[in-house]
Amino acid sequence: MAICNRVKIISDSTCDLSPELLERYDIAITPLCIIKDGEEFHDGVNITPADIFAHVDGGGSLCSTAAVSQYEYGEVFARYAKEYDAVVQVTIGANFSCCYQNACLAAQEFDNVYVVDSENLSSGQGLLVVAAAKLAAQGLSGNEIAERVRALAPKVEASFLIERLDYMRKGGRCSAVAALGANLLHLKPCIEVCEGKMGVCKKYRGSFEKCIRQYVKERLDGREDITEDLAFITHPACEQSVVDAAMEEAAAYGAFDEVVETHAGCTVSCHCGPSTLGILFVRK
Repeated sequence: MAICNRVKIISDSTCDLSPELLERYDIAITPLCIIKDGEEFHDGVNITPADIFAHVDGGGSLCSTAAVSQYEYGEVFARYAKEYDAVVQVTIGANFSCCYQNACLAAQEFDNVYVVDSENLSSGQGLLVVAAAKLAAQGLSGNEIAERVRALAPKVEASFLIERLDYMRKGGRCSAVAALGANLLHLKPCIEVCEGKMGVCKKYRGSFEKCIRQYVKERLDGREDITEDLAFITHPACEQSVVDAAMEEAAAYGAFDEVVETHAGCTVSCHCGPSTLGILFVRK
């Protein structure tokens, strides 16, 4: 008689998956801490990107983020480790946060909890979470799921185009001079996750919608190394015309079974601002 493993998939709130996807794949979320004017909130629970943007636009200081604590992970693991055969926690990349380290420390108290470093963030992490959930639905063990997802992590291609550098300047991630120059020259930097770290890979010039079309087209044109099942178009609060442009270019590529729009949560929003959009997918 075949053994059917019941494995619970958990991810940090940084995976930026929609409530519909979380429900479809039965994924639990561990929310990061968002700090606004010294007060702590939980990402997606009692604070949203809209709250952050309204606060900053009103003259407030930039919000900051803090990792899920070892204690918080332990509380979540204890809940699900009793109910399921195994638990697989997929964290934001270890180079972006100490979530992975904290989760590993918490997992030491359990013999059926497996922690995976996504080496990514936002829906780049989300792609791995969905992959883990699909493997769980197939009946794989927790260890098998963790190993497969770790092998998949380097194949995720995650990038974003940023309209303005105001939030990155306020967060100390670029100088005031660089931000002013980019704004005056209408430059839009493209940031990409590579080997678990984020850096600027290219700069586009022109209106944001025009740049988005060029960016998505360049990411996809002539590619034969992309898996065809799923791509995410992820943004915090872009104009609908910009989102439509990205979706049209992704549709023109024609190879994806599903292109899903998701909204970036508070972590991406804190650092990049409202007008940020990325296309994220997995390479073969």
